[in-house]
Amino acid sequence: MDVKVSKISVILIATASFIVVVAGMRAAASLVNPFLLSIFFAILFSPPLFWLQRKGVPDGLAISLIVLVFLVVMFLLVVFVGGSVNSFVQQLPTYQERLSTLTASSLDWLAGLGLDLSSSSLTDLFSPGKAMKMAASLLTGLTGLFANLFFILLIVIFILLEASGFPQKLQEAFHDPERTMGPFRTFMEGVNRYFALKTVFSLVTGITVWLWLAVLGVDFAPTWGMIAFFLNFVPNIGSIIAAIPAVLLALIQLGVPSALLACLGYALVNIVVGNILEPKFMGRGLGLSTLVVFISLVFWGWVLGPIGMVLSIPLTMIVKIALATDEDTLWIAILLE
Repeated sequence: MDVKVSKISVILIATASFIVVVAGMRAAASLVNPFLLSIFFAILFSPPLFWLQRKGVPDGLAISLIVLVFLVVMFLLVVFVGGSVNSFVQQLPTYQERLSTLTASSLDWLAGLGLDLSSSSLTDLFSPGKAMKMAASLLTGLTGLFANLFFILLIVIFILLEASGFPQKLQEAFHDPERTMGPFRTFMEGVNRYFALKTVFSLVTGITVWLWLAVLGVDFAPTWGMIAFFLNFVPNIGSIIAAIPAVLLALIQLGVPSALLACLGYALVNIVVGNILEPKFMGRGLGLSTLVVFISLVFWGWVLGPIGMVLSIPLTMIVKIALATDEDTLWIAILLE
């Protein structure tokens, strides 16, 4: 009886702790998001840092080089994307008005064919304008990255400084650091491999989308390329979410043929990168089921907002890789695939 009571108590305490932590993260999302982004960047930069250390580059110089590259990338994003983001947000009401007019014309055309959808609940549930609003909300959230750039940069530098001296601390703290750090090293190698490969494929996706939409003449092509880059971290459904506002804008601006071509471009990129290249180089073991992806997207988006949606899968992947490094929790990681 006591065992049953203790198990129930543990479950209740764990559930209550989870609710308190989630509520706290949601309330402090404006503070938590920069820390999560800093950890995200630090994980991306740790492999080049360790590579420079192995080449004999001093820690300070290695971190300075990495920070310089980071600043150059952020500067390019501000120059090429920041202006178009503000312009898109300003023109959003105009696009929504055009889209509403186009939707009304389409409904009238269908009504002329005997298919009356004007009073259907479908038109109340599905509003193309909501997709444009979602894109604007995501872009506004991502611009917060630029606003907190200095704060994020400081945290990244501190994390890299700790990471550079961490092996030496282990040598001094433990008699057998290799045995102690075996599971942790396996975990970090899995996380670094996932982030490195995913970043490369996301860059390929974003640049391809950018060039394709620019050839078609769609406005704000760099912005849609940036959205495709970030949402490619969300497998299965990320490319669909990224395509909807861009295809709608192509429809409003250029007409049906260009919208179909834009849709075709997104489909080809998703097939080649998402279904051929990523499984070949990353393997199925670093994937997540569609249900887990959707639940993660909704949960982290609700907790942390647009930044949480972008980081939802990386955060879930970190949890999965951590579970996979322990035999006792390996079955949970397998169920997430």
